[in-house]
Amino acid sequence: MQRLTIILILGVCGLWSGNTLAQQKPPVARILIVVGPSNHPPGSHEVAAGARVMQHCLNTSSNMPHVRAEVVYEWPKNETKLDAADTVVFIGDTFPPNRFPGSDAILAKLGSMMNRGCGIVCVHYATGLRATDVADDGEHPLLHWMGGYFATRCPHHQSIAKIYPAAKIIPAAPEHPVSRGWKEFTLHDEPYINNYFGKDENRLAANVTALATSMLPPEAPQREVVSWCVQRDDSGRGFGIVMPHFYRSWKIKDLRTFVLNGIAWTAGQNVPESGVQSELPGLVKFRPDSVEPIARPKKP
Repeated sequence: MQRLTIILILGVCGLWSGNTLAQQKPPVARILIVVGPSNHPPGSHEVAAGARVMQHCLNTSSNMPHVRAEVVYEWPKNETKLDAADTVVFIGDTFPPNRFPGSDAILAKLGSMMNRGCGIVCVHYATGLRATDVADDGEHPLLHWMGGYFATRCPHHQSIAKIYPAAKIIPAAPEHPVSRGWKEFTLHDEPYINNYFGKDENRLAANVTALATSMLPPEAPQREVVSWCVQRDDSGRGFGIVMPHFYRSWKIKDLRTFVLNGIAWTAGQNVPESGVQSELPGLVKFRPDSVEPIARPKKP
């Protein structure tokens, strides 16, 4: 009888102390959004404002309460943020780690993050690598971390950047978690085509999944992969999406859900069946130079 009493008391103490599985709070997924340099005219790219859009949508999502996104505007000098990140999201004119000062050290640190299973996401031009970034045969760590990239002015491969008035974005892997809660949509934007997925006749590697395709260009349409993901051997995940170019495209809810799903998935989160839900106030709230694109004046 005495022994039974002790067990009961310990059980009650365990309940009061919050140590039961039922009372434990799920860990918070840390998402680090890194803004790289950009030199595009107002209304296009708007990388800082676009980062703030993603941050707002993740931090206020009605069905993803256990994620916390932070935006930084340079590569963090304090490695605490990097070591705590479950996934790192890049937005900028080409892959920001290659544009920041000290790129070799940054790529090395990023490599150690990937080795521990950290996720990686690149949005639009941040998927891009230049000839000066890659080996002659196209080799670059991003090819393995994310499964592919946009090759800009590279001798081994040349992807294509062109604005299309009505590009139809079609889900390519309906059963994948990143495909939850969004449907086919059409946008006036610049989804890159002929993206690079390695030397094997541009076929995706076995661990890479095409998430969305588009029949482009309109004059000679073929099925182009415009978003993809990878499940890496190090347990980490990568997600690439080659839009949006225009800042106003963030208003498209299906596009936002698609991007947010990819971020949550790379952070190791369970994507809700309805997708990551977000409500977006007016885009001006996020301080772009312009919501609508403004062309630069032509040089005389």
